[in-house]
Amino acid sequence: MRKDRTGISQDDDRSPPADLRGAESSNKTRNCCGVGSVSGSTGPISMEFQAPCPDQVLENVLENVLQFLSSRRDRNAASLVCKSWWRVEALTRSDLYIGNCYSVSPRRAMSRFSRVQSVSIKGRPRFADFNLMPIDWGAHFTPWVTAMASAYPWLEKVYLKRMSVTDDDLALLAESFPSFKELVIVCCDGFSTSGLAIVASDCRQLKVLDLIESEVTDDDVDWIACFPESGATCLESLIFDCVECSINFDALESLVVRSPSLKKLRLNCNVSIGQLCRLIVRAPQLTHLGTGSYSSPDDAVPGEHASDLQSALSACKSLVCLSGFKEMLPDYLPAIYPVCANLTSLNFSYANIHSDQIISVIFHCHNLQVLWVLDSIRDEGLQAVASTCKDLRELRVFPLDARGDNEGPVSDVGLQAISEGCRKLRSILYFCQHMTNAAVIAMSRNCPDLEVFRLCIIALHSPDHVTGKPMDEAFGYIGKYGKLLRTLSVAFAGDSDMGLKYVLEGCPRLQKLEIRDSPFGDAALHSGLHHYYNMRFLWMSSCRLSPKGCQEIVRALPRLVVEVIKHDVAVCPDDTVDILYMYRSLEGPRDDAPKVVTILQ
Repeated sequence: MRKDRTGISQDDDRSPPADLRGAESSNKTRNCCGVGSVSGSTGPISMEFQAPCPDQVLENVLENVLQFLSSRRDRNAASLVCKSWWRVEALTRSDLYIGNCYSVSPRRAMSRFSRVQSVSIKGRPRFADFNLMPIDWGAHFTPWVTAMASAYPWLEKVYLKRMSVTDDDLALLAESFPSFKELVIVCCDGFSTSGLAIVASDCRQLKVLDLIESEVTDDDVDWIACFPESGATCLESLIFDCVECSINFDALESLVVRSPSLKKLRLNCNVSIGQLCRLIVRAPQLTHLGTGSYSSPDDAVPGEHASDLQSALSACKSLVCLSGFKEMLPDYLPAIYPVCANLTSLNFSYANIHSDQIISVIFHCHNLQVLWVLDSIRDEGLQAVASTCKDLRELRVFPLDARGDNEGPVSDVGLQAISEGCRKLRSILYFCQHMTNAAVIAMSRNCPDLEVFRLCIIALHSPDHVTGKPMDEAFGYIGKYGKLLRTLSVAFAGDSDMGLKYVLEGCPRLQKLEIRDSPFGDAALHSGLHHYYNMRFLWMSSCRLSPKGCQEIVRALPRLVVEVIKHDVAVCPDDTVDILYMYRSLEGPRDDAPKVVTILQ
């Protein structure tokens, strides 16, 4: 938002409008009413038509047009046209997206957007996933759910990512929204199976309960058994692969049977191969399946359930997404071959299997658009992906061993192959030990639609391992060709300030920039002064920043929130900056920062 316009009057109607669902707007009647005038107490009554106000006509038309505008970017652009468009866009928005929970207060957001039915909120930055932030940094869901309980009693959907969520928050959510249908919790912490039990038992219209990469405390509550036991459920998606506690399988199987609309099911590692077979047979309509452990420790003969599993999977004609494989038993790998031709998404990021086994699967997956793997795929496996998966849009390669003292199974060779074979790529995360300027340049040139580029060269400050030159040239080409780039994440890369300067000066659409353990200093930081107000955030950790250099950013950009964070107080001297986190906010500095966070003023 370019201006703070919350002072503009808002519509007082707090009921969820029918026109958000495509019904005829009640505002249409406002144009057709006349004003009666009495010419005399006994004379005839004549009606004089009064033309509607032009602004009112415009708002009525806009309200009926904007309700069909679903893209957040398009809606944001529409809201900046003028005050009238800004007001009508707010009244017709049913989905509220908060990319940073500290960018705006709950009060301000709910004052402007009064008819919201779905809320998405993101909290901590991504590097929190690597334990690079203090545990008590913030991003609490409590103030948000408290405000939503009174502002949006008709709320149906909540999506949370990297937030601190308590059981009390979940209880208030279940109590406050009688029509609640969807809860997605990604990379969050602070809640337990008790909170899940409340959601399962009290949200009677629940369609989606997705728990993804979150830390869920086990307090011995059988939350699966808390779903309604009588009649069919509304459940369409149930994801709990991150919940590490044991599961009441009988209750789970009964729940699956009672959920004829279930399309997505991702199991935790406590579900065996035999149990997986039983669930698949009960739900052949599945489109997304998380296999859990994908092993069977009780097998008398290794792979004894393989034929049953293959038969069950073959009946799943609509299956397009496979994940899980956390304790992969290779004997069961061929069982997935029958469904590979239809797969658009495959997640092997927990499957510790060697390259030949992965390649045997990849050659059956010509329609893949999303692939997550460990670096055990090796360069040879990535070459197989490049030759087979021509429609690939997202690739993530995670390290099996993140230490920088070995040669590493993937390198510039694999990255170059992907850039040449998968030219529709939009997002890549790539961990490797060594890299070359040529490979990064090839990725920048060959994949013009690339929006997310995350590169981690684990060998600290490693130069081009072929030419020995600094990796700054690669950053120059990212700046030259990355015109659609919105997210750039770089670790252990670069040789001087020039690398970051190239990026900040050459990527006009950059929204999120994450730099870790790279030799960038104050000069590189200051080169982005022209762009920081347009970005969502900048994160720099273990770089070469000084407190003085960060303070100069505050003086130059007073509406930017600049946080200096000491992740490890014992090893971080006062004259250095351990972590810099900068973001734009309508509210200014937050009031819940812990002691290890200093907000520069």
